[in-house]
Amino acid sequence: MKITIVRPGDLGAAEIARWRELQRTEPDLGNPFLSPEFTLGVGRFRDTVRVAVAEDGGEVAAFFPHERGPLGIGHPVGFGLTDLQGIVAPADLRLDARALLRACGLGVWDFDHLIARQLPFAPYHRVRRVEPVMDLGAGFAAFEEEMRRAAPKTHRTIRYKERKLGRDVGEVRYEFASSDPADLTRLMAWKSGQYTRTGRTDRFARPWIVDLVRHFHETGFGVLSVLRAGDEPVSAHFGLRDGTVMAGWFPAYDTRFARYSPGMIGHLRLAAGCAAAGITEIAMGRGGKEFKEGFKGREIVIAEGRVARPTAGAGLHWVRATPLNRARGAVLDDPRLYRHADRVLKTYARMRGRTR
Repeated sequence: MKITIVRPGDLGAAEIARWRELQRTEPDLGNPFLSPEFTLGVGRFRDTVRVAVAEDGGEVAAFFPHERGPLGIGHPVGFGLTDLQGIVAPADLRLDARALLRACGLGVWDFDHLIARQLPFAPYHRVRRVEPVMDLGAGFAAFEEEMRRAAPKTHRTIRYKERKLGRDVGEVRYEFASSDPADLTRLMAWKSGQYTRTGRTDRFARPWIVDLVRHFHETGFGVLSVLRAGDEPVSAHFGLRDGTVMAGWFPAYDTRFARYSPGMIGHLRLAAGCAAAGITEIAMGRGGKEFKEGFKGREIVIAEGRVARPTAGAGLHWVRATPLNRARGAVLDDPRLYRHADRVLKTYARMRGRTR
């Protein structure tokens, strides 16, 4: 098998067409994070992005998008921002993962949201988890009816708070796809505030991420949805769309309206908007499991782990990253630990705020 390493912008029209063909024919590859648009977009702002193009018998058999850092340490494209990762290839492709890394000039490839069924990386899984998916294939009415049956308390709470929001503030309206840059600026400000309040790293403090999100919004790959009550913007969501699949990405809300659970109202309205726009599923990503249980229709099995070759860079990466990854994984897998860690981070954020 011949493997060629290229920059995303060097991919030709035939290669992009083949990439999309593979996405259409393989389960779960249709996710926006695995689309050429995502890799091309990140490649505009990150010079470290590369794509390994594997050819077999004169035909492209696989695409392996990745980022190459110092000392040959590799990550999925947009690592830390993506909720699904992997190689774009037929499910039965047999490719030696370490040989692939050697061709890419990588000593290690670290992953945390890998499609678990992919054969080349199966020996390197450290742990498997699941990501919830909203199933809108039968339309919104069927989705809501199933939610009403499976999570009646959650559904009743959302609808009650939606009515109360309308009575207290103004008529509740939902715009599925806003093209207004001001709406996007507001969402990023809300999200930055949330990161600060909860002690998380503010992703929008990184200029390249701001530029990336604006690029996806301008090109239509990103869909910005806004919930309003009267004239007041209450919550918003920025997701990525690839055909009939949406990947949830950045939800946020105005804390003045927190008592109305605007995020949950927004998610239900997002489901309705997606169904009306021909989207059949919304990948919700990992984390916040209790909130997402009421919305999910199925799950994607994902894996966390690393592929490594015997290099100095791989050894250094193991020392630095492995203990932290294991601790994070333990927290995500245990709801009690997750809640405790969340409280600790919020307390830290409040203390940090008082000392400024």
